[in-house]
Amino acid sequence: MDYALKEGYVVLNNLRFNARHGVLPQERATGGEFIVNLRAKYPLAKAVESDDVADTLNYAELFEIINKEMQKPSCLLEHVAGRIGKSIFEAMPEVEAIDITLAKTNPPMGADLDSAAVELHLINDKTF
Repeated sequence: MDYALKEGYVVLNNLRFNARHGVLPQERATGGEFIVNLRAKYPLAKAVESDDVADTLNYAELFEIINKEMQKPSCLLEHVAGRIGKSIFEAMPEVEAIDITLAKTNPPMGADLDSAAVELHLINDKTF
């Protein structure tokens, strides 16, 4: 290798879900659109050299974890994002850190905006 890989990330951009999250009962009854962006820090040096899927973080498996958590109704976006992070760390202990943004499009607040969101930076204590 002619370079040193300092860090690597697997990124999922703009995953769209119809889910039932919100404080208002109507939000949990009718649901709405949510967008998830996730960046997972993972030791990718081996995959860079091997070209073997077994040496990387499988983004299809990441999606399945996110999808499962998005289907569980919650009042707060913070709670959903935290559950996603916890589930990823439990299923994939090699993940070192996660940046996750969870946005609700067209939130019921009488404002002209694309979305309201929370962003979490989570560190897997088991890897540090």
